[in-house]
Amino acid sequence: MSEQSAFDPTRYLTKISGRDYLEVKWRLVWLRSTHPEAQIETALVEHRDDAAIFRARVILPGGASATGWGSERAGDFADYLEKAETKALGRALAAVGFGTQFCWDFDFGVEQQRVVDSPVDIRAARDGDPSTNGARLAATDRQLHYLQTIARQAGITSDGLEERAQQSFGQVVAELSRRDISQLIEILQAERAAS
Repeated sequence: MSEQSAFDPTRYLTKISGRDYLEVKWRLVWLRSTHPEAQIETALVEHRDDAAIFRARVILPGGASATGWGSERAGDFADYLEKAETKALGRALAAVGFGTQFCWDFDFGVEQQRVVDSPVDIRAARDGDPSTNGARLAATDRQLHYLQTIARQAGITSDGLEERAQQSFGQVVAELSRRDISQLIEILQAERAAS
């Protein structure tokens, strides 16, 4: 796939609870645009007492594969069967790298500083410390332009914006990650809304 036609997941992000999230449908588009011959298998593993458990498996052409599990109850969704299958598929896609950085399916207990895998430094993992294999994605030009627009509208000069970045993240704007820029935009928007 050429560089120009490569799928850009950042164009399809949704904010949920202030965090970037890539919906499963866009993870599928990303998979199919990158590996049209990839295989997807889903199976209803258990269905009783108005609860469903699905298993989904994604197999890439090179042999890499992942299995995801999803469960839902009728009391939560009328279409709980479909939701359980989508959840399983989303987790399998994230496990093979399609949307991993834009979903929190693997963040078990992060908010409470508890994780189910081996001990890690939660803050370092979130900030993209290379020793924890966290993804520290560079800010996009679109994000930077939007940040500057928001700052101008709030009456903040370029120097003032640099000062805010230093105070909040200990770095100049050009060194901020995609996540940092998103947080700074949210901070400025909240301040503007409060005034």
